[in-house]
Amino acid sequence: MDFERIEYSENSVKLVGCKNFNVKQTIECGQCFRWEKINEDNYIVIAHERVIELEQRGTDVLILNTSKEDFENIWLDYFDLERDYSMIKVELSKDELLKKAVEYGYGIRLLNQDPYEILISFIISARNSIPIIMKTIRRISERWGKELDYKGKKYFAFPTIEEFSKASLEEIVETGASFRSKYIYDTLIKLNEAKGNRDNEFSLERITYLEDDECHSELQKFKGVGAKVADCIMLFSMKKYSAFPVDVWVKRAMQHFYLAPDVSLPKIRVFGRNKFGKLSGFAQQYLFYYARENKIKID
Repeated sequence: MDFERIEYSENSVKLVGCKNFNVKQTIECGQCFRWEKINEDNYIVIAHERVIELEQRGTDVLILNTSKEDFENIWLDYFDLERDYSMIKVELSKDELLKKAVEYGYGIRLLNQDPYEILISFIISARNSIPIIMKTIRRISERWGKELDYKGKKYFAFPTIEEFSKASLEEIVETGASFRSKYIYDTLIKLNEAKGNRDNEFSLERITYLEDDECHSELQKFKGVGAKVADCIMLFSMKKYSAFPVDVWVKRAMQHFYLAPDVSLPKIRVFGRNKFGKLSGFAQQYLFYYARENKIKID
């Protein structure tokens, strides 16, 4: 594991001596949208119908508002804490160009999120900025999700399929989802039809266990899901680490480090997967974070 030991208290868990876990980098590297920044070392995270507070104290990470049971059943997997990222970083750093990005994003961990929530969230992400994505998801949660309380403040869980399916198309439009609203509405219908039937072509349980390339194809049967969004869903909720989502920042990073300026997104995706193989998703996150934080531009 990437920490020395775990210390349990009544309502918190402390990970002592973390080697590869930086809260800011993990939360702000574009893979999740249900968070609130308190300060540079302190974040609120909403996931799995729970609110937790993360606090970075040097190499220690404190998870507040959780129990030992929830940590072991939810957060251990959510933060991918049983994986040794040192070995991944050593392997990727054999590439001298990528090494720079790995060192910069030294504390990034890939989150294991809920496939349904990530499917809807990344449909919303298409041609959208992170602040607008977060605002839209927050409005959806406030309107249809379960109310949560932490330190006297109200938060809202992302609605279940059953809860969200009560929404009309017009109501979804009102959240700011714009042209994506019809894709969300259609997706909810498909997910409802697939509920309890793993053989249904839109069953996320079925799709999750497919081989990577087939999974990528099947996800694109949902309206509003293209190659990049499918890769994001695979990487951030289905543990498909050959996925290599290519957005504007990854494109710039790949052009900056490896490729000519006029390469298409599909070609960059193929190049990245061929180059980084089973560690493509980890490489993508280091590249994305490095490019965005350093505002890389291509002349």
